Amino acid sequence: MTASKCCPICKLVGLLVIVGALNWGGIGVAGVNYVEKLLGAYPTALKVVYILVGVAGLLKLVMCFKSCPCACKSDSSGSSCSTKK
Repeated sequence: MTASKCCPICKLVGLLVIVGALNWGGIGVAGVNYVEKLLGAYPTALKVVYILVGVAGLLKLVMCFKSCPCACKSDSSGSSCSTKK
């Protein structure tokens, strides 16, 4: 899926998955939790970010098997989502 066919939700999901991946990379390589460093003083915000990253990961997993309905609407070929293969 190209960037021009992504809806805002798909872009947000991608961004959150990247944040989660970079955070886990920091933990694995340097033992540094960047999200906790940034939001450690705000435990509620920290929990919200972790929940959002987890939900984004689940959505990204679903996106591996099902395409975004917004991408079908913006397709210029004139075919509907149900006729695409």
